[in-house]
Amino acid sequence: MTLKIRKYSWQLAPASIKTIRQQVFIDEQGVPPELEWDDTDEVSDHFVAVLPDNTPVAVARLVPSITDIGRIGRMAVVKEHRGKGYGEQLLRHLMAEAAEQFSELWLSAQQYAVPFYEKLGFHVCSTPYDDAGIPHLDMRCLAATQIIESGREQAPTIAGRDDATWHFAQENDFTDLLDTVAGQANQRLWLYDRLLDHDLYDRERLRDIFSAMARRHRVCEIRLLVHDDKPLVQRRHQIVQLMRRLPSKIELRLVNDDYPAEDAPFLIGDRETMAWRHGFDTLEGWARFSDSGRVKLQAEAFQRMWDTARPSLELRELPL
Repeated sequence: MTLKIRKYSWQLAPASIKTIRQQVFIDEQGVPPELEWDDTDEVSDHFVAVLPDNTPVAVARLVPSITDIGRIGRMAVVKEHRGKGYGEQLLRHLMAEAAEQFSELWLSAQQYAVPFYEKLGFHVCSTPYDDAGIPHLDMRCLAATQIIESGREQAPTIAGRDDATWHFAQENDFTDLLDTVAGQANQRLWLYDRLLDHDLYDRERLRDIFSAMARRHRVCEIRLLVHDDKPLVQRRHQIVQLMRRLPSKIELRLVNDDYPAEDAPFLIGDRETMAWRHGFDTLEGWARFSDSGRVKLQAEAFQRMWDTARPSLELRELPL
């Protein structure tokens, strides 16, 4: 059944929004009222999903931001209407609306609900933590526009579960899918390109993904393999600065031109995910999130180049 979804400010929100949150979070789950009702409600957009007869069945809120991050929260479905796909309809609506404003979406998911959010392309990006006595994990979606446009319904862009090929031909699509690959890696990120182009790689979000992985996982390696380090020396680069602060986790080497090298750039995440461009001078390419066979072949090619590569002496001598 298709729902009608309406948006309100907190000041004009119908009583049903408060009623559903009271029933689900306070009465059912035991969340203290002083934690359920917060100042964020005043500045958020509130959504209510109703049946054709105007019966309200689900609610959620979208927190506005001056950054590129939108936060979805307080999502709840009335108990007797669960299992009918209403929560998914509401979340897809929020994703479509938020994708026009934000480059990434975050939410705090109760641990049991993680598979629900993964089904729509959100991936876990934290360790479990307690919120109001309930285990939660942070989740984010970095490619909401592509997911909504694709219409895929089963774990789009989720590592190890999505076997589709995601094509890109524009910078935004490439960076969103590249970051989605990188953001799900736990132990290995291997990046190969001619150079670390500032437009493609010198970005705060990618730096934060690298930093979070390096700090969160005790055993991990981030390898950067390039042909030319001169642009990195001439202009400050966020990834390079991070590399120099975390030298045991992030390493950069220069390809040895005396040995064969790959003619297309790629990023490998762990053993199943990869983003690939068709050449150094194009933004056309694809990303795959469950392709262990192809990732293994590219990892072997990367390792051959890495074994003969050399460190960048110029970067090593740069001041912090």
